[in-house]
Amino acid sequence: MDKTERMKDGTEVTIRRLVANDIDRLMEFYGSLPEEDRRYLKFDVTDRKVVAKRLRRVESGDDIRIAAVHGGVLVASGALELSGEGWSKHQGEIRVMVARPFQHRGLGTIMIRELYFIAVQNKIETIVARMMRPQAGAQKVFHRLGFRDESMLPDFVKDLQGGSQDLIVMTCDVKDLWKELDRNFSESDWQRCR
Repeated sequence: MDKTERMKDGTEVTIRRLVANDIDRLMEFYGSLPEEDRRYLKFDVTDRKVVAKRLRRVESGDDIRIAAVHGGVLVASGALELSGEGWSKHQGEIRVMVARPFQHRGLGTIMIRELYFIAVQNKIETIVARMMRPQAGAQKVFHRLGFRDESMLPDFVKDLQGGSQDLIVMTCDVKDLWKELDRNFSESDWQRCR
C-alpha cells in the first residue's frame, strides 16, 4: 500500500499500513504529542501494553491501521476499526491523529481519504466517528467531510485526566463521504490515487 502523498504545502509523506513491529515508532509518535492532544483520546497511548494490544487487533483483522511517515518519522496515525459481525458489520469506526507540526496542512484529510478506500474494500457502508466535545477541530474536519451529528451523550466518557466529558457520535454514509472527498481534492490528486 505504500504511496507518496503531497500535503497542501507540497511536503511529501508516505502513507503505509501499520504492523505489529511498528510499536516503537508508534510509541515515539504518541510520546511526542502534547498532553492536551492525548487527553481526549479513547485509549492511553502512552501505555505500551495498550498500544501493543491495539496493534494485535491488526493481526487478527479487527482493525486496519495506517501511518504517514515523513523523513523516517511517523507523523500521523489512523485506524478503521471493523465490527465484523452482527447488526453492525456494515459499520467501521474511524480515528485519526496528526502531529502538531503537520496539522492544518491537509494531512488529516489525506488520512481519512485512505481510510475511506480501505472502508470500501471492506464493504463498509457507514463510517462512525466518536469524539469528546472539546475536540472541536476534529468535529470541524468531520463536518466538512459530510459527517453528521447523531447524538451527544452528556458526561458519558472520562478523559485521561478523569474529567467527565460529553461524547459526540457522528456518522457518514460511505457514498456521501466520497462526494465530499471529491470536492476536497483537485482532479489531478484523484487521478494520481485512483
